[in-house]
Amino acid sequence: MRSSDLLPDTARLEKVASGASWAEGPTWIPDRRAVRFSDVSGNRILEYSERTGELSVYAAEVEYTNGRALAPDGSVVQCSQGRRRMERDRDGAVEPLADQWNGRRFNSPNDVVVTSDGTIWFSDPSYGILKDGEGHPGELEYGDHYVFRLDPATGAVEPAVLDVRMPNGLAFSPDETILYVSDTSMELPERTPAGYPGGGHGIRAYDVAAGRWVKNGRLLLEIQDGLADGFRVDTDGNLWTSAGSAVQVFTPDGTLLLTIPVPETVGNLCFGGTDGQSLYITASSSLYRIRTNARDARSSFLPWS
Repeated sequence: MRSSDLLPDTARLEKVASGASWAEGPTWIPDRRAVRFSDVSGNRILEYSERTGELSVYAAEVEYTNGRALAPDGSVVQCSQGRRRMERDRDGAVEPLADQWNGRRFNSPNDVVVTSDGTIWFSDPSYGILKDGEGHPGELEYGDHYVFRLDPATGAVEPAVLDVRMPNGLAFSPDETILYVSDTSMELPERTPAGYPGGGHGIRAYDVAAGRWVKNGRLLLEIQDGLADGFRVDTDGNLWTSAGSAVQVFTPDGTLLLTIPVPETVGNLCFGGTDGQSLYITASSSLYRIRTNARDARSSFLPWS
């Protein structure tokens, strides 16, 4: 694939909304024709309506939500850094899903992906308990940072990935046999315990068997400028990731295809629009949009339009 195949000739980056303090965790909500995203340090959830072109406050005093994902049933699964738990939002009614593993509280769930069978996978770094303005001060109760797998049918939680120092963004390959996890330990929180190993700024890949067993972890790519904070995978298996003041696109084998400069620091992104081909980018205080020739790999099982 060529970089010119990813964007139409007429594609131009546009700022569609602003006013956040740290924009993160965007997800397209098809039945509302809107992008819902977190203003993490502003402690609120915002929505940009594609119908009206207006930005509104979806919910306030939300305990520092961050990442979210649309589930196959149309509900939204979201990460609460302040409550240190996973939640489900159904039209504004929020219910807890899980807040601990093995009798110990999560650190501060950050990003999430929901597979086609409804299983919830989420990262649990410590930004919400160790970084000012993103949650509440707290302790690493289980002593590390994992990616967890949550079975919503039973409520069972189990560690899935244990070898990433500060797991952050998550995505699956189109066939859900590869899990991608970003490591953002290059930028550790202010109160990280002394001696904690940092320096990660890339994306790792893992083989997934039977929708559950995670094996064969390997470093797929490293970001040269900034961090792979949040990212998505398209139907061709390409990874669209934050990279400092840009979005970069990599092939499934980690080869750089395209760089899209953005005027602010990119936190995360998602595909949206009625055809699923608009890329929405949360960056510092703003929400940006650019038309692409790609679609989210998850669009095959989500109610897209």
